Amino acid sequence: MIEATGLGKVFGNLTAVHDLSFTVGDGEIFGLLGPNGAGKTTSVRMLAGLIAPTTGGATVNGMRLGPDSQRIRAVSGILTESPGLHDRLTARQNLGYYGRLYGLRGATLRRAVDRYLGIVGLADVGERRVGGFSKGMRQKVAIARALLHEPEVLYLDEPTSALDPSAAKLIRDFVATLRDAGRSIVVCTHNLDEAERLCDRIGIMRGTLLQVDTPARLRRRNGTASVRVDLVGARRADSFLDLLGALPFVEGARASNGSLFVEVRDPRGDNPELVRNLVDAGARIVGVAEDAVTLEQVYLDLVGEAATRDARHAGHAGGGSE
Repeated sequence: MIEATGLGKVFGNLTAVHDLSFTVGDGEIFGLLGPNGAGKTTSVRMLAGLIAPTTGGATVNGMRLGPDSQRIRAVSGILTESPGLHDRLTARQNLGYYGRLYGLRGATLRRAVDRYLGIVGLADVGERRVGGFSKGMRQKVAIARALLHEPEVLYLDEPTSALDPSAAKLIRDFVATLRDAGRSIVVCTHNLDEAERLCDRIGIMRGTLLQVDTPARLRRRNGTASVRVDLVGARRADSFLDLLGALPFVEGARASNGSLFVEVRDPRGDNPELVRNLVDAGARIVGVAEDAVTLEQVYLDLVGEAATRDARHAGHAGGGSE
Protein backbone atom coordinates (compact mmCIF):
# COMPACT_ATOMS: atom_id res chain seq x y z
CA MET A 1 0.00 0.00 0.00
CA ILE A 2 2.84 2.40 0.86
CA GLU A 3 6.35 2.30 -0.54
CA ALA A 4 8.80 5.07 0.39
CA THR A 5 12.21 5.22 -1.30
CA GLY A 6 14.94 7.59 -0.14
CA LEU A 7 12.49 10.20 1.15
CA GLY A 8 14.07 13.35 2.55
CA LYS A 9 12.94 16.79 3.67
CA VAL A 10 15.09 19.87 4.26
CA PHE A 11 13.79 23.07 5.86
CA GLY A 12 16.40 25.78 5.28
CA ASN A 13 19.54 24.54 7.03
CA LEU A 14 17.69 21.78 8.88
CA THR A 15 17.55 18.25 7.50
CA ALA A 16 14.41 16.87 9.14
CA VAL A 17 14.34 13.50 7.33
CA HIS A 18 16.87 11.75 5.10
CA ASP A 19 17.11 8.43 3.22
CA LEU A 20 13.76 7.17 4.49
CA SER A 21 12.79 3.87 2.86
CA PHE A 22 10.15 1.38 4.03
CA THR A 23 6.95 -0.34 2.96
CA VAL A 24 3.55 -0.82 4.57
CA GLY A 25 1.37 -3.70 3.40
CA ASP A 26 -2.39 -3.98 3.05
CA GLY A 27 -3.97 -4.41 6.47
CA GLU A 28 -0.75 -3.64 8.35
CA ILE A 29 -0.18 -1.29 11.27
CA PHE A 30 3.29 0.22 10.98
CA GLY A 31 4.63 2.17 13.95
CA LEU A 32 7.08 5.06 13.75
CA LEU A 33 8.80 5.29 17.11
CA GLY A 34 11.26 8.03 17.98
CA PRO A 35 12.05 11.03 20.18
CA ASN A 36 10.77 14.56 19.58
CA GLY A 37 12.38 15.99 16.48
CA ALA A 38 13.07 12.55 14.98
CA GLY A 39 11.11 13.40 11.80
CA LYS A 40 8.03 11.24 12.40
CA THR A 41 5.45 13.97 11.75
CA THR A 42 7.35 15.32 8.73
CA SER A 43 7.45 11.81 7.27
CA VAL A 44 3.71 11.36 7.71
CA ARG A 45 2.96 14.75 6.16
CA MET A 46 5.04 13.84 3.11
CA LEU A 47 3.37 10.45 2.68
CA ALA A 48 -0.09 11.99 3.04
CA GLY A 49 0.70 14.46 0.24
CA LEU A 50 0.55 17.52 2.50
CA ILE A 51 4.16 18.64 1.95
CA ALA A 52 6.51 17.84 -0.92
CA PRO A 53 9.69 15.84 -0.26
CA THR A 54 13.03 17.45 -1.05
CA THR A 55 14.52 14.15 -2.20
CA GLY A 56 13.26 10.66 -2.94
CA GLY A 57 9.72 9.55 -3.60
CA ALA A 58 6.86 7.32 -2.55
CA THR A 59 3.80 5.56 -3.87
CA VAL A 60 0.50 5.11 -2.04
CA ASN A 61 -1.72 2.40 -3.51
CA GLY A 62 0.13 2.83 -6.81
CA MET A 63 -0.17 6.63 -6.86
CA ARG A 64 3.03 8.69 -6.88
CA LEU A 65 3.77 11.59 -4.60
CA GLY A 66 3.87 14.77 -6.66
CA PRO A 67 1.88 13.92 -9.80
CA ASP A 68 -0.85 12.15 -7.82
CA SER A 69 -0.68 14.02 -4.50
CA GLN A 70 -4.24 15.30 -4.79
CA ARG A 71 -5.56 11.77 -5.32
CA ILE A 72 -3.38 10.53 -2.43
CA ARG A 73 -4.91 13.15 -0.11
CA ALA A 74 -8.38 11.96 -1.12
CA VAL A 75 -7.70 8.38 0.03
CA SER A 76 -5.70 9.31 3.15
CA GLY A 77 -6.88 10.14 6.65
CA ILE A 78 -4.56 11.98 8.99
CA LEU A 79 -4.68 12.73 12.69
CA THR A 80 -2.17 15.46 13.50
CA GLU A 81 -0.69 16.00 16.95
CA SER A 82 -2.66 19.29 17.24
CA PRO A 83 -6.36 18.68 16.39
CA GLY A 84 -6.86 22.06 14.64
CA LEU A 85 -10.64 22.20 15.08
CA HIS A 86 -12.95 25.21 14.68
CA ASP A 87 -13.79 26.17 18.26
CA ARG A 88 -17.00 28.10 17.41
CA LEU A 89 -18.50 25.13 15.60
CA THR A 90 -20.12 22.13 17.25
CA ALA A 91 -18.57 18.69 16.98
CA ARG A 92 -21.17 17.77 14.36
CA GLN A 93 -20.54 20.96 12.39
CA ASN A 94 -16.79 20.38 12.44
CA LEU A 95 -17.21 16.90 11.04
CA GLY A 96 -19.74 18.11 8.48
CA TYR A 97 -17.38 20.83 7.29
CA TYR A 98 -14.45 18.45 6.80
CA GLY A 99 -16.70 15.76 5.34
CA ARG A 100 -17.79 18.17 2.60
CA LEU A 101 -14.14 18.91 1.82
CA TYR A 102 -13.74 15.18 1.20
CA GLY A 103 -16.73 15.18 -1.14
CA LEU A 104 -19.38 13.73 1.19
CA ARG A 105 -22.88 15.15 0.77
CA GLY A 106 -26.46 14.78 2.02
CA ALA A 107 -27.52 11.56 3.71
CA THR A 108 -24.09 9.96 3.15
CA LEU A 109 -22.45 12.78 5.10
CA ARG A 110 -25.03 12.66 7.91
CA ARG A 111 -24.64 8.90 8.31
CA ALA A 112 -20.84 9.19 8.43
CA VAL A 113 -20.96 11.97 11.03
CA ASP A 114 -23.44 10.03 13.18
CA ARG A 115 -21.41 6.83 12.90
CA TYR A 116 -18.08 8.28 13.91
CA LEU A 117 -19.47 10.48 16.67
CA GLY A 118 -20.85 7.25 18.11
CA ILE A 119 -17.63 5.31 17.60
CA VAL A 120 -15.56 7.86 19.55
CA GLY A 121 -18.23 8.17 22.27
CA LEU A 122 -19.39 11.73 21.55
CA ALA A 123 -22.90 11.11 20.20
CA ASP A 124 -24.46 12.86 23.21
CA VAL A 125 -22.40 16.05 22.86
CA GLY A 126 -22.43 16.41 19.09
CA GLU A 127 -24.34 19.71 19.31
CA ARG A 128 -21.87 21.31 21.72
CA ARG A 129 -19.17 23.71 20.53
CA VAL A 130 -15.74 22.11 20.60
CA GLY A 131 -14.26 25.25 22.17
CA GLY A 132 -15.62 23.98 25.49
CA PHE A 133 -14.31 20.43 25.05
CA SER A 134 -11.49 18.92 27.08
CA LYS A 135 -8.26 17.99 25.29
CA GLY A 136 -9.30 14.34 25.24
CA MET A 137 -12.71 15.15 23.73
CA ARG A 138 -11.06 17.30 21.06
CA GLN A 139 -8.76 14.39 20.26
CA LYS A 140 -11.79 12.15 19.74
CA VAL A 141 -13.35 14.65 17.31
CA ALA A 142 -10.06 14.79 15.39
CA ILE A 143 -9.94 10.98 15.18
CA ALA A 144 -13.51 10.91 13.87
CA ARG A 145 -12.55 13.55 11.29
CA ALA A 146 -9.62 11.42 10.05
CA LEU A 147 -11.92 8.42 9.54
CA LEU A 148 -14.97 10.19 8.16
CA HIS A 149 -14.35 9.51 4.45
CA GLU A 150 -13.36 5.84 4.98
CA PRO A 151 -9.71 6.32 3.92
CA GLU A 152 -7.62 3.51 2.48
CA VAL A 153 -4.57 4.72 4.40
CA LEU A 154 -4.63 6.22 7.87
CA TYR A 155 -1.88 8.25 9.54
CA LEU A 156 -2.24 8.66 13.30
CA ASP A 157 0.12 11.01 15.14
CA GLU A 158 -0.06 10.21 18.88
CA PRO A 159 -3.65 8.89 18.60
CA THR A 160 -4.24 8.27 22.32
CA SER A 161 -2.52 11.40 23.61
CA ALA A 162 -4.60 13.03 26.40
CA LEU A 163 -7.10 10.16 26.49
CA ASP A 164 -7.96 8.34 29.69
CA PRO A 165 -7.17 4.59 29.79
CA SER A 166 -10.72 3.56 28.85
CA ALA A 167 -10.90 5.91 25.86
CA ALA A 168 -7.37 4.96 24.78
CA LYS A 169 -8.32 1.26 24.76
CA LEU A 170 -11.44 2.06 22.74
CA ILE A 171 -9.32 3.81 20.10
CA ARG A 172 -6.72 1.03 20.03
CA ASP A 173 -9.40 -1.61 19.62
CA PHE A 174 -11.02 0.37 16.81
CA VAL A 175 -7.68 0.82 15.02
CA ALA A 176 -7.21 -2.96 15.22
CA THR A 177 -10.61 -3.48 13.55
CA LEU A 178 -9.58 -1.13 10.75
CA ARG A 179 -6.48 -3.28 10.17
CA ASP A 180 -8.66 -6.40 10.09
CA ALA A 181 -10.78 -4.67 7.42
CA GLY A 182 -7.66 -4.26 5.24
CA ARG A 183 -6.77 -0.64 5.99
CA SER A 184 -3.10 0.32 6.13
CA ILE A 185 -2.20 2.42 9.15
CA VAL A 186 0.91 4.35 10.16
CA VAL A 187 1.06 5.25 13.85
CA CYS A 188 3.52 7.80 15.25
CA THR A 189 3.87 7.35 18.99
CA HIS A 190 6.09 7.81 22.02
CA ASN A 191 4.12 5.14 23.86
CA LEU A 192 6.28 2.01 23.78
CA ASP A 193 3.64 -0.24 25.32
CA GLU A 194 1.04 0.96 22.83
CA ALA A 195 3.40 0.41 19.90
CA GLU A 196 4.22 -3.12 21.04
CA ARG A 197 0.57 -4.10 21.51
CA LEU A 198 -0.82 -2.41 18.40
CA CYS A 199 1.80 -2.51 15.64
CA ASP A 200 2.64 -5.39 13.33
CA ARG A 201 6.04 -3.82 12.63
CA ILE A 202 7.89 -0.92 14.19
CA GLY A 203 10.45 1.44 12.70
CA ILE A 204 12.68 3.15 15.25
CA MET A 205 13.54 6.56 13.85
CA ARG A 206 15.98 9.41 14.34
CA GLY A 207 16.05 11.43 11.11
CA THR A 208 15.94 8.13 9.25
CA LEU A 209 14.96 4.58 10.16
CA LEU A 210 17.51 2.95 12.46
CA GLN A 211 15.85 -0.47 12.46
CA VAL A 212 12.57 -2.00 11.29
CA ASP A 213 11.09 -5.28 12.45
CA THR A 214 8.30 -6.90 14.42
CA PRO A 215 8.21 -6.02 18.13
CA ALA A 216 9.31 -9.55 19.02
CA ARG A 217 12.30 -9.50 16.67
CA LEU A 218 13.33 -6.00 17.73
CA ARG A 219 13.75 -7.36 21.24
CA ARG A 220 16.28 -9.84 19.83
CA ARG A 221 18.82 -7.40 18.47
CA ASN A 222 21.54 -10.01 18.01
CA GLY A 223 19.16 -12.38 16.20
CA THR A 224 18.77 -14.74 19.15
CA ALA A 225 16.46 -15.01 22.13
CA SER A 226 17.43 -15.99 25.65
CA VAL A 227 15.21 -18.76 27.00
CA ARG A 228 15.18 -19.17 30.78
CA VAL A 229 14.70 -22.74 32.03
CA ASP A 230 14.04 -22.99 35.78
CA LEU A 231 15.11 -26.27 37.35
CA VAL A 232 14.53 -28.00 40.67
CA GLY A 233 16.25 -31.05 42.14
CA ALA A 234 19.62 -32.34 43.24
CA ARG A 235 21.45 -31.90 39.92
CA ARG A 236 23.20 -28.57 39.42
CA ALA A 237 22.08 -26.46 36.49
CA ASP A 238 25.63 -26.23 35.14
CA SER A 239 25.77 -30.02 34.75
CA PHE A 240 23.59 -29.66 31.63
CA LEU A 241 25.84 -27.16 29.83
CA ASP A 242 27.76 -29.81 27.87
CA LEU A 243 24.51 -31.31 26.65
CA LEU A 244 23.21 -27.89 25.55
CA GLY A 245 26.49 -27.10 23.76
CA ALA A 246 26.02 -30.18 21.58
CA LEU A 247 22.52 -29.23 20.39
CA PRO A 248 22.68 -27.71 16.86
CA PHE A 249 20.04 -25.03 17.49
CA VAL A 250 21.64 -23.69 20.69
CA GLU A 251 23.80 -20.58 20.13
CA GLY A 252 25.03 -20.38 23.73
CA ALA A 253 24.13 -21.31 27.30
CA ARG A 254 24.97 -20.39 30.87
CA ALA A 255 23.79 -21.42 34.35
CA SER A 256 22.87 -19.13 37.22
CA ASN A 257 21.01 -19.63 40.52
CA GLY A 258 19.41 -22.93 39.56
CA SER A 259 18.34 -21.76 36.08
CA LEU A 260 19.67 -22.24 32.57
CA PHE A 261 19.78 -19.33 30.11
CA VAL A 262 19.85 -20.72 26.59
CA GLU A 263 20.33 -18.65 23.41
CA VAL A 264 18.22 -19.86 20.47
CA ARG A 265 17.08 -18.26 17.23
CA ASP A 266 13.48 -19.51 17.18
CA PRO A 267 12.05 -20.01 20.69
CA ARG A 268 8.67 -21.14 19.41
CA GLY A 269 10.21 -23.87 17.27
CA ASP A 270 13.24 -24.73 19.41
CA ASN A 271 11.78 -24.80 22.93
CA PRO A 272 9.94 -28.15 22.61
CA GLU A 273 13.15 -29.85 21.44
CA LEU A 274 15.15 -28.07 24.14
CA VAL A 275 12.79 -29.27 26.87
CA ARG A 276 12.72 -32.84 25.50
CA ASN A 277 16.51 -33.10 25.53
CA LEU A 278 16.80 -31.71 29.05
CA VAL A 279 14.09 -33.99 30.43
CA ASP A 280 15.69 -37.04 28.75
CA ALA A 281 18.94 -36.06 30.49
CA GLY A 282 17.22 -36.02 33.89
CA ALA A 283 16.38 -32.33 34.30
CA ARG A 284 13.35 -31.49 36.43
CA ILE A 285 11.87 -28.39 34.78
CA VAL A 286 9.44 -26.13 36.60
CA GLY A 287 9.26 -23.28 34.12
CA VAL A 288 10.31 -22.13 30.63
CA ALA A 289 10.05 -18.52 29.45
CA GLU A 290 11.69 -16.21 26.94
CA ASP A 291 13.89 -13.79 28.85
CA ALA A 292 13.66 -11.05 26.21
CA VAL A 293 15.14 -7.57 26.27
CA THR A 294 12.40 -4.99 26.63
CA LEU A 295 11.40 -2.86 23.66
CA GLU A 296 12.21 0.17 25.80
CA GLN A 297 15.83 -0.95 26.17
CA VAL A 298 16.15 -1.64 22.44
CA TYR A 299 14.69 1.80 21.67
CA LEU A 300 16.99 3.60 24.11
CA ASP A 301 20.04 1.72 22.82
CA LEU A 302 19.33 2.46 19.15
CA VAL A 303 18.46 6.12 19.67
CA GLY A 304 21.42 6.60 22.00
CA GLU A 305 23.81 5.04 19.49
CA ALA A 306 22.43 7.28 16.72
CA ALA A 307 22.80 10.39 18.90
CA THR A 308 26.43 9.46 19.63
CA ARG A 309 27.14 8.99 15.90
CA ASP A 310 25.49 12.32 15.05
CA ALA A 311 27.53 14.12 17.70
CA ARG A 312 30.74 12.51 16.43
CA HIS A 313 29.99 13.49 12.83
CA ALA A 314 29.11 17.04 13.89
CA GLY A 315 32.46 17.25 15.72
CA HIS A 316 34.36 16.11 12.62
CA ALA A 317 32.45 18.57 10.44
CA GLY A 318 33.31 21.38 12.82
CA GLY A 319 37.03 20.63 12.72
CA GLY A 320 37.31 18.12 15.56
CA SER A 321 37.48 18.65 19.30
CA GLU A 322 38.25 21.99 20.82
